[in-house]
Amino acid sequence: MKKKGKNFNMDIVIRSYEDKDISKIQQLNKEEGWTNLVENHSATKEAWQNSNVAYVVELEGQGVIGYVRGLTDTRVTLFICEMLIDQKFRGLGLGKELLHYIHSVYPDTRLELLANQSSRSFYEGLNFRPFYGFRKLKEE
Repeated sequence: MKKKGKNFNMDIVIRSYEDKDISKIQQLNKEEGWTNLVENHSATKEAWQNSNVAYVVELEGQGVIGYVRGLTDTRVTLFICEMLIDQKFRGLGLGKELLHYIHSVYPDTRLELLANQSSRSFYEGLNFRPFYGFRKLKEE
């Protein structure tokens, strides 16, 4: 999908992930401080290859500036594992555009995701509501 956004004067493309995108994705992860994804590169790459929701955001002349990765059963639930927009391009509506796009691909699903303190207000501003959940790492 190629479009000009109302909050930004630039051509963006949202497209399916390709293996060639992993280096830019890992660069974005590193810049964000998501070291677990960077340090476990082969697992991160396999996760992308095995996810049925895997899209990148490209900006004309800049390449990949964001992404979303998740899982869906296509009917009830769409779970977003990670979503990230390059810090230089935040506040332009790209994250919102990306969420709208993937929800339009799977319109019958509910969107679920985890957020941290810094992203909480972004999701609340898009009318997401908190819900209670649990997490356990493989080492625990």
